[in-house]
Amino acid sequence: MSKPEKPQRFASACPHDCPSTCAIEVEVHADGRVGRIHGARDNDYTAGVICAKVARYSERLHHPDRLTKPLRRTGPKGSGQFEEISWEEALQEVSEKFLEAEKKHGPQTVWPYFFAGTMGLVQRDSINRLRNAKSYSGMYQTFCTNMAWTGYIAGTGKLAGPDPREMALADAVVIWGTNPVATQVNVMTHAIKARKTRKAKIVVIDVYKTETMKQADIGLVLKPGSDAALACAVMHVLFRDGYADRAYMEKYADAPQELEEHLKTRSPQWASEITGLSVEQIEELAKLVGETRKTYFRLGYGFTRQRNGVVSMHAASCIAVVGGHYQYEGGGAFHNNGAIYGLNMAMVEAHSLHDSSIRKLDMSQVGRVLTGDSEALMDGPPVTAMLIQNTNPVSVAPEQTLVKEGFAREDLFTVVHEQFMTETALMADIVLPATQFLEHDDIYKGGGHQNLLFGPKLVDAPGEAKPNLYVLNELIERLGGEDHDAHKMTSREHIDWMLKNSKYPGGLNELEENRWLDCQPDFAEAHYINGFGYEDGKFRFKPDWAKVPAPNNGPMGPWQQMPVLPDHWDINEMPTKDYPFRLATSPSRSFLNSTFNETPSTVKKEGRPTAMLHTDDAAALGVEEGDKIILSNRRGEVILHASVGDRPQKGTLIAEGIWPNAAHEGGNGINTLTSADQTAPFGGAAFHDIHIAVRKA
Repeated sequence: MSKPEKPQRFASACPHDCPSTCAIEVEVHADGRVGRIHGARDNDYTAGVICAKVARYSERLHHPDRLTKPLRRTGPKGSGQFEEISWEEALQEVSEKFLEAEKKHGPQTVWPYFFAGTMGLVQRDSINRLRNAKSYSGMYQTFCTNMAWTGYIAGTGKLAGPDPREMALADAVVIWGTNPVATQVNVMTHAIKARKTRKAKIVVIDVYKTETMKQADIGLVLKPGSDAALACAVMHVLFRDGYADRAYMEKYADAPQELEEHLKTRSPQWASEITGLSVEQIEELAKLVGETRKTYFRLGYGFTRQRNGVVSMHAASCIAVVGGHYQYEGGGAFHNNGAIYGLNMAMVEAHSLHDSSIRKLDMSQVGRVLTGDSEALMDGPPVTAMLIQNTNPVSVAPEQTLVKEGFAREDLFTVVHEQFMTETALMADIVLPATQFLEHDDIYKGGGHQNLLFGPKLVDAPGEAKPNLYVLNELIERLGGEDHDAHKMTSREHIDWMLKNSKYPGGLNELEENRWLDCQPDFAEAHYINGFGYEDGKFRFKPDWAKVPAPNNGPMGPWQQMPVLPDHWDINEMPTKDYPFRLATSPSRSFLNSTFNETPSTVKKEGRPTAMLHTDDAAALGVEEGDKIILSNRRGEVILHASVGDRPQKGTLIAEGIWPNAAHEGGNGINTLTSADQTAPFGGAAFHDIHIAVRKA
């Protein structure tokens, strides 16, 4: 008997999670089925390592519940009653309904809505070309990056930093507000290498004992939203004990003397009261940072998803300037490398058709928008038609009670282009089957590293699933969108144009041949040796919060109240008599938002929706391991099962992962409890800043 033919391996890129977008190798069998997925060994950032959920991606790709035919709703919204129709019928009905809505309320009544279900720049962002071609309502992206990017750029003036591979050259790696074992596994590759080769210390700072913290030399569990207090106390010690690099600050920072004077009262004793850490823990961290020139701060997103999150990110980023760590290879503060790529998106998004006077609705406030809140609607017309791609707002958006109420409106015509029958697709009038990443061509950039990557089409999609680009081009033509050359371009043509009209004259041919392009700037640029991103070259200890050069929708939230210098900003949703606990909705290891919560192996691994609470809190509530508990606030209530232990501090609960609503008894998912309030200075959802009451079910 002949041996079965070995699968071929092809290069691609993971489409999920902007920091990672890992370089991968995909096994494809002779019958066209995808096998195991591996990290690319010869990519020196991915370094052959990939997370378990993506390694088993074939489960998702070949899932029996994939959508394969266009569907029309036949029963009540949310009933799951649909009939199969042809693509021609579907596109015709969508076009007619959109034109009908435009005629009644004007084009801004149509709201194309998307996010980062894929990080591919063509398939993800081409929806903005439809928006621009038709003058539909804009969308302000506030789910993920606003607070983190704004806080980091406030200091540096630029979204870039030391080469992430330099973690392996550090003598101390401070992993702050991120859980890379679960969410960015490659961070651990380089941090562990530093430990093995240089005896580097690994510090992990978070609001509970994460899987990453289990691998740390120093693990600090603090109260949610208290990160800036810790950062200020560390800098206080650096100044107090002679570790501050005054010569470096004099050359590279705007107000070092003012900062030093300001921090004299921000002692470890002061921070201990706010953070819940001991004075000894804070002193130990400060001493390590002060004595270790090659300290690499890897600053995550999680700790910024608070009402004071921008201030916390800025404060944490200031430590590397006070200590002069940027001067050394393996030193400095890194958050995201988004500014290094310089990609020209003018064709993908049809920038020449953009009308800046059209409103940009806050995606986090979709519930308020769809329930007629005039402020959320920016005093404009109601939203009566939506096209949704790459996101699942009826699960992931804040204020789920309002979101569900809004999507249940009979006068709202909703089109969802999806891979599975998500909670949002169940509320749609038309559901269109979508391709997954190995079934279309796209280009990816790594926020957490330095590579541009090509992801080619490797296999055929099941049934009649179509890429985003196909749907958008078809709709633009049928809706009479303003003419543009981009409307007729293929994915490969878009990628080639994007590269050649940026700084990559070799275009797609060069990218395809090399599999990825290393775009990392040299040491001097990456470490700001030639000056930081502001015109005067100075890092900002005192940023002008209304003018931080970050993508923004204009100042919003209580930005006038923001601290002038790094400080603890007491503005969060704190415990009250009615809601005496705090909740953080942290990422799980097996899910990525609502992606992967439909695949058998990941569901089995996660078990069921749980909330971690401290042993002392559980005893006071009469709660034991596995008991049903009800978390509630004025936005609603959610039922989970208790996981009792010492992972969070007393008074804090952690709910990992976004489970389908139906996985919760009562049908309310965790984002029922989260707020869509706009944070300062440029908005963003405070997903981890929630006060709650807890009771045994």
